[in-house]
Amino acid sequence: DRDTDKKRIEELLEENMVLEIAQKQSMNESAHLGWELEQLSKSTDLADTRKSFVFELNECASSRILKLEKDNQSLQNTIQELRDASLTSRESSLKFVELEKENQQLSKKIEKLQNQIEKEKQSNQDLETLSEELIKEKEQLQVVMETLKADKDRQVQTL
Repeated sequence: DRDTDKKRIEELLEENMVLEIAQKQSMNESAHLGWELEQLSKSTDLADTRKSFVFELNECASSRILKLEKDNQSLQNTIQELRDASLTSRESSLKFVELEKENQQLSKKIEKLQNQIEKEKQSNQDLETLSEELIKEKEQLQVVMETLKADKDRQVQTL
């Protein structure tokens, strides 16, 4: 995931650079058209032809400038989206790292609890075994007591 995020960030940065270069080229074209317009307006040859040509060139330049401004705005929006995507990707990576740490901590706790449960199971088995042994010993002691009582009763009767 991290490698994918890094690759995506690199792709976005490359795309960002391409968009910035395109923006600069478009601004250069706009400046060049403005320069051509100035050169045409400075020339004094053929006044009528020049006026109609300048008018057409102005319209063409204006429409070109509008188109370039739209392109520029679109590029700016794309750049911002790429920056936002880059930040989102970083935030995702940070959250992923935090979740990984939390997952490791929980895994350790689960392992500790499982060990504790195993110890308690063993302790319960030991107690069960001890309890069974004590019950058998009690039964044996009862048998011995009954035998002793019976012997005592016989001795008392004999006396």
